Amino acid sequence: MNHISLDCVIFGFNNNELKVLLLHLKYSKEYTLPGGFLKHNETLEQAAQRIVKESTGLNNLFLKQFKAFSDPHRSKSNKAIFDADMAGTKPDMTFFGKRFISVGFYALVDFRKVKPTPDLFSDRCDWVSLTADVSMLLDHKQIIQEAISTLRLQLNQQPIGLKLLPHKFTMPELQTLYETILGRDLDRRNFQRKILNYNILDKLRERKTGGAHKSPYFYSFNVERYKKALEEGLSGIW
Repeated sequence: MNHISLDCVIFGFNNNELKVLLLHLKYSKEYTLPGGFLKHNETLEQAAQRIVKESTGLNNLFLKQFKAFSDPHRSKSNKAIFDADMAGTKPDMTFFGKRFISVGFYALVDFRKVKPTPDLFSDRCDWVSLTADVSMLLDHKQIIQEAISTLRLQLNQQPIGLKLLPHKFTMPELQTLYETILGRDLDRRNFQRKILNYNILDKLRERKTGGAHKSPYFYSFNVERYKKALEEGLSGIW
């Protein structure tokens, strides 16, 4: 269905930094979000799962639809890039110059488990820092910003971290994740009190070793209570 597409913002957390998975086009200097057109026999959600799996190799991920992008002129810059950079190449990209509406989804994935895989039109699939200044196709920078804004709102309504952090993590590591998403510092004591009140964590007996300060305890998410919080929501704002 070449008038309905999907663009997927795939977030991963590595070395205390939030990153997004991007495709680098073969015949252009631009990066693009993993995406594609909706097939006649699938729902938007099924299409999003398919697209994310093709780029990451992972199944059954947390996916959230956050906005439709329908500017009538959003395809014009797209066509100009392909006309200039792909002239004489085999792929016929003329249909990308037509108008199409794109539905945005974002996914939260475990960075360590992803196998970045380029698609037919890309030569690389890279993890790119959100602070990196890269050239992107169409309105894909705007799509990423909208995804971040939605993710920040989700922090006030649902838990985040199960798909982004390893199985066991420390409280400072969890706080760093929240601070990275929010783009600001949080008070340590207030953060710990609030996150523990959500009752979605299990404190482990094991401590993290090798640090210069007092070794913090490891925690893990209680999956059953975490999923319940996803369904019923949380109270309070960060």
